[in-house]
Amino acid sequence: MELRVLRYFLTVAREGSITGAADFLHVTQPTLSRQLKDLEQELGKKLFIRRSHSIVLTEEGMHLRKRAEEIIEMVDKLETEFHSMEETISGDVYIGGGETDAMKQIARVVKKLQLNYPNIRYHLYSGNEDDVTERLDKGLLDFGILIQPADISKYNYINIPAKDVWGVVMRKDSPLARKNTIQATDLLNVPLICSRQVMKQTFSKNEFADWFGEDFDKLNVVSTYNLAYNAGIMVEEGIGYAIVLDKIVNTSSDRNLCFRPLDPKLESGLNLVWKKHQVFSSAANMFLNEIQGGFLRS
Repeated sequence: MELRVLRYFLTVAREGSITGAADFLHVTQPTLSRQLKDLEQELGKKLFIRRSHSIVLTEEGMHLRKRAEEIIEMVDKLETEFHSMEETISGDVYIGGGETDAMKQIARVVKKLQLNYPNIRYHLYSGNEDDVTERLDKGLLDFGILIQPADISKYNYINIPAKDVWGVVMRKDSPLARKNTIQATDLLNVPLICSRQVMKQTFSKNEFADWFGEDFDKLNVVSTYNLAYNAGIMVEEGIGYAIVLDKIVNTSSDRNLCFRPLDPKLESGLNLVWKKHQVFSSAANMFLNEIQGGFLRS
């Protein structure tokens, strides 16, 4: 039993005549009559009562009509699903952000999307808040990952379900390396290498400055950085102690560096931001939908 013949049968049943169905299907009446006769012979049942200008379904014909409609509907649905799978979403997604271990969460979303949308390409830009927001405002980025403290008032945003832990990277032969944690008083008389972002005093709330309290202005900052990789090189060369986020600077056993967390513990939240009223490409919109769904489930 061919699907084409079932479609012919349903058209005849709907039109109520061989003539009307043949016109609709753009086939000749003898061809259509032969197809229906073959169908009746195949099923061994009479499906129509033929009259001079019309046809009427028999009881068996009405039963076939119901089943044929179900079969054709299922086939059409299946074809639609497979056609939609062929309509691949492709394009580029541009993401900027500071160095953070939370990038793993973004990478997991990208990995999941790759399975279904392998033609989407992702472009990463590393920089501090000023770098990222400037490119975001110019339309050079679709999304930015901002580490608090950061001004997110002019953006749409969602919270990334992760926290970055602050601490100090130092040489393993430095005096403070003997301590398990670092307190504010330990940092008052040593040369510091600090993130330019956390040194800014333009935020209504700067948790980093609050952690130091009144001693914040007494810090001996000999260098600032926007990317922690370079800060790690400065530390290794003996320039000073770098206040950085955990897991950003390589402190593996083959390097002369170690990380010690601040005490009391200091953590920074993270936000994924994008411009308000942003019109996304299909690729960027797919990424955002997956991010929102994944983070809301977290």
